[in-house]
Amino acid sequence: MFMRLIGAQAPEAGKPRQAGLFGAALVVLLLCAGCHHAPPEQALRETIAAMQKAGEEHRVSDVMDSVAEDFVGQEGMDQKQFRQYLTVIGLQNRELGTTLGPLTIAITGDRARVSFTLGASGGAGWLPDRAQVYDVETGWRMDGSDWKLISASWKPKL
Repeated sequence: MFMRLIGAQAPEAGKPRQAGLFGAALVVLLLCAGCHHAPPEQALRETIAAMQKAGEEHRVSDVMDSVAEDFVGQEGMDQKQFRQYLTVIGLQNRELGTTLGPLTIAITGDRARVSFTLGASGGAGWLPDRAQVYDVETGWRMDGSDWKLISASWKPKL
C-alpha cells in the first residue's frame, strides 16, 4: 500500500524540485549548443572545402551556392560566366582532382581575402592527362551566416 505524507510533514515540503531544474537546465544547454556558429575563419575554411568537394564531384550548382550574385572573376567574368566555365571544365574532364595549398586568410569585419595554391588535374579517363598549378586570390563577403565568394583570380604558376 502506497502512503504519501501531506502537509508540513511531507519530505519534499519547501524544497525545490532539483530533478526538474536539472532537466530544464539540460534542455537549455542543448538548445544553446544547437545555436553555436563556427568562428568566421573556420566557417570560411569549411565553405572552401565544401566547394572543392562539390567541384570534384561535378556538382556545379552546389559550388555556385557559395558564389555571390555580384561575383567578378578572371577577365571580368560574372557569376553566369563562372557557372558556364565550371560546367565546361566538368564536361571536358570525366575525373577532376584538386589539391589546395595552405590557405592564407585575412578577415576584416564581414570581408575576407584568401590566397592559396591550387593543383588541378583532369582527364577523359580514370587517369589524368593534364594538370596545372595556379596561384589563386579570392575575395569573400559574409552574407548572414554564410560566406559568399565575391571575386577570384588565378594564374598558372608553372
